[in-house]
Amino acid sequence: METTKLAELLLQHNFTVGTAESCTGGYAAHLLTQRSGSSAYFVGGIVSYSNEVKIQQLGVQSTDIEQFGVVSEPVVRQMVEGVRRALLTDCAIATTGIAGPGGGTSENPVGTVWIAAATPHDTQARCLHLDGSRLENIQQSAAAAIELLAEMLEK
Repeated sequence: METTKLAELLLQHNFTVGTAESCTGGYAAHLLTQRSGSSAYFVGGIVSYSNEVKIQQLGVQSTDIEQFGVVSEPVVRQMVEGVRRALLTDCAIATTGIAGPGGGTSENPVGTVWIAAATPHDTQARCLHLDGSRLENIQQSAAAAIELLAEMLEK
């Protein structure tokens, strides 16, 4: 399981982690805290379901939401970097997307999810195109964000 690998890497580097979640609604934080001793590395999370929370708590630029949409690379990058600043963590993960079954558009159909991960030295983002149920999309998005951060810390 990726959460175990990520936990080991965070402990090895003596890093902390936080989450900024929109479409996953706190599921990534749930996964990260299932392990006993997770308080050694997990600081907290911000469930930024509304644009107002993204803007006010994470520092996402409203002009970027207007120009690129909330489900976009610029927004997820600002979310992940914003939660690192807000929670004073070494690392972070972020998710924004459309879990479904409704809410999709021609530009961003259901299952379109942007994930991001940040370390003290790098920020990376990826776009996912999922086709599961709402719960499956949430679970896959959270797992992918955790896996991305683990990959970055392994380098």
